[in-house]
Amino acid sequence: MSQDSTLQRDWVRTLEQLMELATTQDTARGLFLSRTLETVRELGDEAALARCQEVLGRQRLMDFVNYPVTLLVRLTLVAVRELSARQGGAEPVLRLLGQRAAVGLMSSSVGTAMDTRTGSRDEHISSSLQAIYKVSSNYGERSMEWLGPRHGRFTMRRSFLPMPYHEGAMREVLERLGAREPRVLGRILGPLDSEYDFSWS
Repeated sequence: MSQDSTLQRDWVRTLEQLMELATTQDTARGLFLSRTLETVRELGDEAALARCQEVLGRQRLMDFVNYPVTLLVRLTLVAVRELSARQGGAEPVLRLLGQRAAVGLMSSSVGTAMDTRTGSRDEHISSSLQAIYKVSSNYGERSMEWLGPRHGRFTMRRSFLPMPYHEGAMREVLERLGAREPRVLGRILGPLDSEYDFSWS
């Protein structure tokens, strides 16, 4: 089995497990569903898009309406299955989906408001990063520890999207907040827990 096949098998299983652990009270913004669908529309074919739309049924997605997080995880799972062969495996697809979700969030009115800079660039990045994650979902806990002037650790507890998704999203958010050459390295702590060392130049 190739490395890409192994990655796809592992991350698909992870997504299935995450979906089982979510409750009906756990929600995510429609923006993340919309950006996932747009990514499949751009990079997949008509059959891939149709399979993703089957997950959503006849729902009309609104960016800042809350939807069950299980719906987002299920859509992400289908997107990973459909795009992995074209994009070099499941892990790159998850990073791409996270990055596209962050682009959508940071381009929205909410992201624009949070990107209004106050203080120095580094102060702005540190004050905005956690706030941006706070508005994206109603579940889980997040904490931040600073390890240096431009080096921190972001910990997520009870998060329903895989580590590569958050790596892609966080890197994009940091870059849009003004971080130069942002670097993000994730580590899995448990079934729903992970932490991310991030830094910039």
